[in-house]
Amino acid sequence: MELICIGLNHETAPVEVREHFAVPAESQGERARQLIELDSIGESVVLSTCNRMEVYVVVEDGRQGAESLKHHLACGREEEARQHLYLKEGDDARRHLFRLVCGLDSMVLGETEIFGQVKQAYKQSHEAGATKGTLNKLFQKSFAVGKKVRTHTRIQVGPTSVGSVAVDLAEKIFGALKGCHVMIIGAGETSRKVAMSMLSRGAKDLTVTNRSEQRAIDLAAELNGKSVPFTDWENTLIDADVVVSSTGATEPVLRASQIEAVRKKRKYKPLFLIDIAVPRDIESAAGEIEEVYLYDMDMLQKLAGDARASRQQQVQVCEQMIEQEMQ
Repeated sequence: MELICIGLNHETAPVEVREHFAVPAESQGERARQLIELDSIGESVVLSTCNRMEVYVVVEDGRQGAESLKHHLACGREEEARQHLYLKEGDDARRHLFRLVCGLDSMVLGETEIFGQVKQAYKQSHEAGATKGTLNKLFQKSFAVGKKVRTHTRIQVGPTSVGSVAVDLAEKIFGALKGCHVMIIGAGETSRKVAMSMLSRGAKDLTVTNRSEQRAIDLAAELNGKSVPFTDWENTLIDADVVVSSTGATEPVLRASQIEAVRKKRKYKPLFLIDIAVPRDIESAAGEIEEVYLYDMDMLQKLAGDARASRQQQVQVCEQMIEQEMQ
């Protein structure tokens, strides 16, 4: 019996191709059960996330099993399958799985979400009766390897995106984001992601303003917040704890004088300003106010880059641990 892995991910296929091969999260076990009904496939685990779709199978004949599985997965789209699907066999497949659960094959190096996604995919396939001795042993071993690598290395330490850096900084300032009021100036995608991250960490209130009022209304509705007209957003500074600004303005939209005007009404409580606009939206003098913490795009990217560099240095350590476990 031979082990093979066939799949595609964010590096080998664009999103429109990944969408076609994707399997609904709740259907992974059923799809794995269907695969063991094919000739020569004895065991199967199907993993599908937003960034990848992979199938791990145990087959009697590697070449025959790979061709049969590719044809089944292609489902009439053989050209796309030929261009984007990768094949890994034997130790290469085992090593790939180990690297995957350790976060070494992720879009964000060291991210932890994939570990739970692999465990869930295996659980569904196992409960569907699609796994036996070989895959049971392999996946249980991969979870042990993933836990060991995450415990004994720093591969997941430090935020690696502008959004995650901003959220971590906010938590250092406020202790916790629970109950914080977040204000977004401009309805750009990056500011949206930052706001979503803060809401997921406990921020309670969200206010959105934008020159195009409809975009502000739409984003506020999506994030369960409220919108205010662009001509009236300054009043929101009185209650805001965090301001995320990302407009296309050529001049600052938030000046130190505007903050000074409401400091007394704010009772001098901390204000965290995240300027992710280029040119910058927030006047640099605002950061000189005692209780104000101002971070622009360059500062956030440097912090994220430092974290990415630190994680990259840990890759070799992780690879060595994986090779030891492979033995």
